[in-house]
Parts: sequence; structure tokens; C-alpha cells
Amino acid sequence: MKISLLDRYILKSYLTVLVSFFFILMFIFIIQTVWVFIDEFAGKGLDVSVLLRFLLYYSPKLIPLVLPLTILLASIMTFGNFAERYEFAAMKSAGISLMRAMRPLIIVNSIACLATFYVANTVIPLAEFKTYNLRKNLSKMRPALAITEGMFNDIGESNIKVGRKYGENDKLLEDVIIHEKSQDNINRIVIKAKKGELRSKELEEGLQLVLFDGYRYEEVKQKKKQKKNPHNRIAFEQYTMNIDLRSFNDVDLDETHYSNTFKMQNISELSESIDSLTTEFKSEIEGFANTIYLRSGIRSIERLEKTYKHNAYLGFEDLLHKFPENNKKTILKSAKNNIRMQITNFENQKRSFFVREKIINLHRLWRDDKFVNAYAALLLFFVGAPLGAIIRKGGFGLPIVVALTIFLTYHFAGTLFKNSAEDGSLHHFLGAWLISLVLTVVGLVATVRASKDKSVFDLERLKLSIRTPINILQKKFKHGK
Repeated sequence: MKISLLDRYILKSYLTVLVSFFFILMFIFIIQTVWVFIDEFAGKGLDVSVLLRFLLYYSPKLIPLVLPLTILLASIMTFGNFAERYEFAAMKSAGISLMRAMRPLIIVNSIACLATFYVANTVIPLAEFKTYNLRKNLSKMRPALAITEGMFNDIGESNIKVGRKYGENDKLLEDVIIHEKSQDNINRIVIKAKKGELRSKELEEGLQLVLFDGYRYEEVKQKKKQKKNPHNRIAFEQYTMNIDLRSFNDVDLDETHYSNTFKMQNISELSESIDSLTTEFKSEIEGFANTIYLRSGIRSIERLEKTYKHNAYLGFEDLLHKFPENNKKTILKSAKNNIRMQITNFENQKRSFFVREKIINLHRLWRDDKFVNAYAALLLFFVGAPLGAIIRKGGFGLPIVVALTIFLTYHFAGTLFKNSAEDGSLHHFLGAWLISLVLTVVGLVATVRASKDKSVFDLERLKLSIRTPINILQKKFKHGK
């Protein structure tokens, strides 16, 4: 009966902190999410239900981040309160060890670990699918938000590039370049303007783009016999374009045309994608190697070696001296050009292979990350509970500082290792698991030392180990004098 009451007390103390901080942190992260994506919602005349739907889709992706932090914070605060109020000492005097006190919470956090894995493997892929498609559909509702600075954007029958957007709802533009599409898909009209303005009030099914201080260039299509290609150049102070936006206004937010990103896949789908991508990557490497082998001229050298099998083949100089001097220069120049072309080909293919390998590594990391996030829910409890018993401080002061320091170190170190694994600098398994393995060792050491009522670092022993050799050296110097 006493043990049952103790388990209830420990569970109540822990779950009270866990649940309260979980909802507080989730609220903070959701508010931060709203600020991150505010540009995608502002000025679109959306209902509150669309925003709530987006937050509902996005919230599951916050759980693997919020839950481990909450578990770490709750475990440090709970066991810190027990130690500070000497409740932990009373448990030990009654023969209840640290592991016995942690037993009900180990069960709770094991359930949290399984729940996190289910969310990461099942809920998050579905949420990513819904979020990604909703964002794509929202980007079509207002072309002002579909125009990205510094790149060409397809708007209606035109291709528009702007240097900068500013003003209310980003309707004012600077450094505008427009390529108008023709029926034969040949770009014959280019419009450049220093400034522009998007207006949509006057047209129900379109957008009015007003350009200021620019030029309109149009290439005049000539007959086949005429070699010249004249063009017209017209300067303007104000030029108005009407863009058909029926395709933008007729948007179904429930459309789901995009389903091909690795974040939308579960473990089995990721494994299949990794196998297929790896097979394609290997076949592409083999094909490139065969192509280079054929282009390099090695087969010609092999044929020459067979031709000279009765006489020793002395290399290209043995053949080159048989040609006239002018031909030698031509042959050497052709060989150098061939080498430069092969080097350029190698560099381009290297970049292509790097991108392909990075995509495969992203799939592997995303698959391993599902296990890492689930393990973190249990790992950080075994780090936080003994640390709370060691520091012997409860409340919102030192426990929060310790929890944030550990979690930020865990999070940023994990991000650093994953970034290194993306480009192949680190194995994908180490990129996903290295920081968790390090914290596992820290948690084991902290648990052992907390069970023996020792601090994490024995400062007195450290001071003694430093003072002992200093005292010995001082005695030797005195004896020498």
C-alpha cells in the first residue's frame, strides 16, 4: 500500500509538470510557426478555419521537438524538488533506491517513446502531405505572393522577375523584367521597367500590372529569305498590362497533387525509396564510367599494344615522332582540348552525383530520425532525473537553465551532425545517432553517481589530484635548495 501511494505521488508530481509545460511549449512553438508563415496568409482574405487547419496539420511536426524538452524539464524539476525537500532522502532511508523511484516514470516515458514513434512514422507523414499541398494551393491564390524576388515566375501568360517587392501586401515592385509568351513558344517580347504596381480591384478575373519608366522590346518576325532580324524598341513612362488570373482565383484548397517528397513517407516507404535511388545511382555511376572509358581512348591504346605485341610499345612519343612537326602540334592541341573537356565533364558529373547522393542521405537521415526522436523521449528522462537528484534544486530557476542548456546542446549538435551526414562527410548512422549515444553515456554515469549520492564531478577529488603533484614538486625544490 505504501509503494502504491508513493507511485501515485511520484506520478502526480511528474505528470503535473509534464502536461502543463507541454501545452505551454506547444503554444509558444505554434505562435512562432504563425510568425514564420505569416507572409503566406497575409492579404489573402482567408477564413480563420484555413489558418486553424494549417496549424492542425503543422502541430504534429512539433511533437518530436516539444515532447523531449518537456520530459527533460519535468524530470529535472520533479527530482530536484524531491531532493530539495529531502523527500528523496526519506525514500532512501525507507530502502527505496533511485531506480525504484524512477520505475513508474520509466513506464510512462516508455509509453511516450512509443507514442512519439507512432506520431513520427504515421501522423507526421500525413501532416506533411496535408501541409505541403495546402501551402502550394495558398500560393496560387494571390500572384503577388507567388512572385519571388530575384527569379522568374510564371504568372498567367507572362514570365515575371522582380528585383524587390515592398509596400502594402508587396504590391510595389522594382527592377521588373517580363518575358511575354507567344503561341510558337518563342520569346519575342521583353519588357523592362524600373518600377511597377500590382492592382487587382478593377478586374474581377484578372490582375492589372502598371509599369513605370521602362522599355518594350519586340522582335519582328521575318520571312525565311530575309537574314536580318529587326526589332522595335519603345520607351514608356507608364504601361498597363492585364493578366488573366482565372487559374489563380479558382483554387481548391483541398487539392492534393503533391505526394513525392521524402518527408511524406513512413519507414517502409523510405526504405523502398532508398533502395530504388541507390540502385539508380549505382547504375548511373557505372554508365558514366563506361562512357568515360570509351571516350578516353584507352581502347585505342589497348589495340596499339596488341599491334605492337611483337615489338615493345614505348608509349605515345614512340608514335608521335613519326608525324611531321605541324601534325604533332595539331595532335597535342587536340589531346589537350580532349583532356580539358573530360575535366569539365568530370566536374559537372561530380556536382550531379553530389546532389543524388545528398538526396539518398536525406532519405536515410529522415528514416533514422524517426527512431532517434522516439528514443529521445526516454533518453532525456534518464539524463534529467538523476541530474535533478544531484543538483537538488526545484522550481523554475536552475532546473530550467540546466534543461535548456542540455536540450540546446543536444538539438544543435544533432543538427550539425545531420548536416555533415547530408553531404557525405559523416556516415548517416553517426549523423543521426552520435549525439544520442553520447547522451546515453552521460545518462548512465549520472544515474550511477546519483544512486551513490555523488555529484557529477567530484570537485574535491579534482582539487586533490591537482594539488598532489604541485606539493611533490614544491618539496623537491625545497630539498634541492
